[in-house]
This record gives sequence, C-alpha cells and structure tokens, in this order.
Amino acid sequence: MKHIKLNRISLKNHSTITERWLQEIISDDPSLLCLGELVVRDKERRQIGAGRLDLLLQDPESKARYEVEIQLGATDESHIIRTLEYWDIERKRYPQYDHTAVIIAEDITSRFLNVITLFNGHIPLIALQVSAYDHPDGISLSFTKVLDAVRLGAVGEDEEVAEPTNRNFWETERSSKSTMEVVDQIFQLTHTFDSNLQLSYNKHYIGFWLNGSAYNFATIRPRRSVLILEFKVPQEEMQTTVNEVLGEDSELDIMDYDSRWGRSRIRLTPSSFNKNQEVIKRLLHDAYEYRK
Repeated sequence: MKHIKLNRISLKNHSTITERWLQEIISDDPSLLCLGELVVRDKERRQIGAGRLDLLLQDPESKARYEVEIQLGATDESHIIRTLEYWDIERKRYPQYDHTAVIIAEDITSRFLNVITLFNGHIPLIALQVSAYDHPDGISLSFTKVLDAVRLGAVGEDEEVAEPTNRNFWETERSSKSTMEVVDQIFQLTHTFDSNLQLSYNKHYIGFWLNGSAYNFATIRPRRSVLILEFKVPQEEMQTTVNEVLGEDSELDIMDYDSRWGRSRIRLTPSSFNKNQEVIKRLLHDAYEYRK
C-alpha cells in the first residue's frame, strides 16, 4: 500500500482562511468533532454583557449541550477565559441541560493544559486540536481530543442518582406488561454468565446489582411499546459484535452513542428482541466483561 505524505498547513497564517470559515465547516458537519451526533442550536450566540459564542451544539437524544469556542493558532489566556465565561452564562440560563465547554485551536499548548487540568472535573471542559492539511481538491481537517471532560462522580457507583422503585411502578406507570416481559428475558440472558446478578428497579431506569452493590454494566429503560437497552461499552466494540453475529446489513435499531454516560444503546420491541437474542446475549456479556 502506497503511503501519501500530507502537507500540514497553518490556518492562522493562510491568506484567505478565517475563523468564520472553520466555524461554518463545523456547523455544516458537527460529527467532525467526534463528540457524537450533535446538531447546531445556534451560531454567533450573543452573550449578555459579553461577546458572542461561536457555536452551541446539542445532542438531540440527551440533555447535553456544548459551548464551542474556536481559535486559529495557539490557545491564549483570553480564549480560555472567554470559553469558560460563555459556558457559565449558558449553564445558568439553561440549568435543565448538561453543559460542556469546548475549546478548539490549532495548538493546545502545554501551559494551557497545565492550567485547565487544575479545575477539570469541576468544570467539564474538552480541548480539541485541529490540524489542517493541503489537498489538491481543497483543505482536509482533523480534530484530535487532547483533553476530555472529567465529571465528578454522583451518588452511588454508577453516575445516576438512583431513586428506588419496584416492578409494579414500571409495569403500571412507565411501561407495559409486554415490555416488562422483555426485561425478564434480558435478565434471564444475564444469568447465563452470572447467576448472582439481580435487577434493580429505579425511577428512571432498571439496572443490576451484584453482591449487594450497584453493578450497572447495562441499564434498561422500558417504555410502553419499546425499551432502550444500554451497554457500558464503546460504540465501536458494540458495532463489531453486531457485525460478527448479524452481518453488516443488520436491521438492529442502534441508537446514537450516549457520550455523557459512555453507553452504547439499542432500541428493542418484543418482536425485535426475539429475533436478536443471540447478539443481545453477546452484547450483555461483552459489557459485563468490560465492566470488570
């Protein structure tokens, strides 16, 4: 296989490229950032008493929002202050969402990393370094995550606040008898690799317990006619397992990756569960092993 060496260029020193150009490229295709299947909520969003937020992105499947600031060249003090200020304004205005600050620059300096590492965990912050390469047909961009958001742990071991309920609550108020029967069958599949697992009924999801403690390698969110089964495995690993068992033309309803909680997700009906028990069993076992 022939190797083609790419010529890296500086966007900041380019004669025609501007920050607005990079903003439009990201706006047209937010998936370039590899933060999930995000949509653009706003561009050049005016901040009261401040400037304008470059991009506001959102995950339509969750309550995650990303306040994105773009800078050509290297990061500097004003860039980080502006990013955190916009993040703080947005989280106070819309506390119902989970907000993450995102800094994009061509050069994420070591000094910058040293400073922001001090408060990362208290302030969810992602730093992306953008590299540009000259190409006969235009310019190619690559985004590398050099700092990921670290969130402080919540109550319990498995991130979400678990308010206990019981099976009757789920069957009568949140889902239906038919979907709860699928929950029972999923539970039976987990006993093929660990008979000590128990179901844990919580207000927002059904999880698992092992030896008296939460052990949520997978969680179940039943609805009236469908349920969402979530696995604590990377999306790529789940897709590999699905392809191995079902082939690349699988009709399994795979949902967008939940980047906030690090979960791969599938949507199931009673019918689709019956057709895909083999791969579901594999996915449950993979998540169980990954959780160890």
